[in-house]
Amino acid sequence: MKLYGDYTKEDWMKNLGMKEAYIPGTFIIHGEYEHEENMETWKKLLTKEQWHPTWNLVVGEHNNQQIGFANVFGGPSASMVAHRFALMGTENLIQTGYYGGLSLDIEYGDILIVTGAYMEDGVSQWYAPGETMVYANSELVCAAIDYCEEKGYRYVTGSVFSTSAMLMETAELVKSWSQDGHIGVDMETATTFAIARKFNRKSIGLLNLSDHIIEGDTFYSRAKHIDDVMDETDRRIREISLYLAEKF
Repeated sequence: MKLYGDYTKEDWMKNLGMKEAYIPGTFIIHGEYEHEENMETWKKLLTKEQWHPTWNLVVGEHNNQQIGFANVFGGPSASMVAHRFALMGTENLIQTGYYGGLSLDIEYGDILIVTGAYMEDGVSQWYAPGETMVYANSELVCAAIDYCEEKGYRYVTGSVFSTSAMLMETAELVKSWSQDGHIGVDMETATTFAIARKFNRKSIGLLNLSDHIIEGDTFYSRAKHIDDVMDETDRRIREISLYLAEKF
């Protein structure tokens, strides 16, 4: 008897109906509840020989590089993509999406280049048992920093607290995470980092500030003009992700 945890590369390729040529060198895993707009954007970016097996996943080419994109929400959803493609041979996993701000020194429009993630996502512990933190690949981090410096893009570096229950965040909890030194809180990064570590792949997180919760800001109270700032930051993160995909 062979179950999911026993599957090999060949098993997954057969089950997904996937060709070797479709295995991307880089997979961009985007954490967000709304998916339709993101899928349309990436279908336009990833052209030529597109493979679109499920509602939230597309593989195609950009500047002669085979790249994958998936829209996920939370660690379990992210793991369904990261596990299968890391096992099949994808070298780079780039986690994008959003973070709640835990530092008073950040502003909307700051790209968080994630260097590490605290493992409270509910998934990463299965891939890195006994650990509490998982880390990004230093080469990817340095390359992302250099690119932001060259382009003049605002960025910060640091760790996130990856949670599985966003709606259980309280002022007291958020304060404790901030005091522990985390820059932000998200739901997927620890999962993606742990899976990359398990399969000896490279990973990085590039996140967009969505709600500055350490200041009491939420999705429902932030100023309307922030939406435009976030849209531009999303564009920059896509640009950096594609740059890293080509470089690595």
